[in-house]
Amino acid sequence: MATKKKVSKTSKPKASVSKSSKSTTGEMTMAKNNVIGYMPNDNPPMGQTILLGFQHVLTMFPATVLVAALCGFHPGTVLLASGVSTIVALILSKNSIGNFIPLFYGSSFSYIAAYQGIATAMTGSAPAFGVPLPNEVISTMQAGIVATGVLNILVGFIIRAIGKASLDKVLPPVVTGSVAAIIGFGLAFAALGQMASANFTVALITLISTILFSVYLQNKGFLGMLPVIFGAIVGYIASAIFAPGTVNFGGVAAAPLFTMPNITLPSFAGEFVVTAIFSIAIMAIATIPESTAHLYQMSLYVDRFAEESGREKIHLDKNVGLNLVFDGVGDFLNGLVGATAGTNYGENNSLMAITRNYSGPALIAAGAISILLGFFGPLAAFVQSVPLAVSGGLAIYLFGVIGMQGIALMQENKVSMFSPRNLAIGAVIMIVGIGGNIGYPGGFIPVVLPGFPSGLPAIATAAVLGILINAIFLIFKPSSEE
Repeated sequence: MATKKKVSKTSKPKASVSKSSKSTTGEMTMAKNNVIGYMPNDNPPMGQTILLGFQHVLTMFPATVLVAALCGFHPGTVLLASGVSTIVALILSKNSIGNFIPLFYGSSFSYIAAYQGIATAMTGSAPAFGVPLPNEVISTMQAGIVATGVLNILVGFIIRAIGKASLDKVLPPVVTGSVAAIIGFGLAFAALGQMASANFTVALITLISTILFSVYLQNKGFLGMLPVIFGAIVGYIASAIFAPGTVNFGGVAAAPLFTMPNITLPSFAGEFVVTAIFSIAIMAIATIPESTAHLYQMSLYVDRFAEESGREKIHLDKNVGLNLVFDGVGDFLNGLVGATAGTNYGENNSLMAITRNYSGPALIAAGAISILLGFFGPLAAFVQSVPLAVSGGLAIYLFGVIGMQGIALMQENKVSMFSPRNLAIGAVIMIVGIGGNIGYPGGFIPVVLPGFPSGLPAIATAAVLGILINAIFLIFKPSSEE
């Protein structure tokens, strides 16, 4: 922590420092250690607001659009919904607690395996990178995304009623961490398939360059948040050199400048709707701890800056339940229009920590910019221009990181792997989830039940089994815990 310095009367900035958490329109807080920034309710000047908002969009853009491209959703629709969800969550938080909760909502990677499994079951093959799925497939998946939103809202209200500690007993870190791990590791075969079916050299160059950028640009400011973009650029160059003809921007040049996002309504009919609801909604198990961790992280950043600048701490971490409600509202809205399920973004949290810009109005500007991008015609054509080898190289790294984050979650919560109870829960989740998702077509275990014409989705089934086994231990406590 930097040493605090007193600000003399002669060196005191002209902008006054308010000790209230209320909005200070047009003022930037000057901290005691000469670090400047904005608290959540601060309203920067219009020019700064737009620039700060654009920086947020640059930060969220790669991951949000990448999920759409990997899973067959329309990028424009996803950007539209991301902006709307962010703005709605910010307005709800301001009206509910008097402070903006400064979080940006984008596509979540936790649902990729579920999307790809449903697409495979309904069309006979996994989504091709950047190629949107038929509307009827997206509509079926929307039913699951709407259900995810409802589930998050219910969990949020439950936490407000009984407290997070009680919920943690039902969803302990060994369950949530193991589920997060199998989401990533269960996609290993799909990532390798993309790499092997395209130009291996290009895919390998893309993979290694992305890793190097992520490691050596870490803590290097804003550039450190864009390793995927830089890796993709290197991949494009490698494709032009080693795979002539795979890079073609003709579709981008021919695309209309303005286009309407592809809006579809959720379908709650059809033989795969139960499969979609079960396999997608249950993945909220992985996003609930992620979203909560991001809130705690943001609360720490904001209160530290408030302390340094002589303003009141606002303790955003008291609003765990409300935060999940806002997550749920966002997913519900996404599901209504045909976008992917979302979560608040750690990448944007890191950006705010680096810049000390926690302004809610700046995030609202980012949401508005994201909405405008949804109507930008060349965007979808550009996503479709990404060579398969490049997407394959990126997928190996990104899917692996998802899996490792599940392990990190268990490490962070000090889950003992010497406990028979934890070993049992984790073992079942890992084997059923990874083995089922890799070993069977589309990741469906061949147990056909009503509503599951292709079998049981492996990852969702593994999550439910983990919850049930943990419930047995809660009801019949092992002697070592009595």
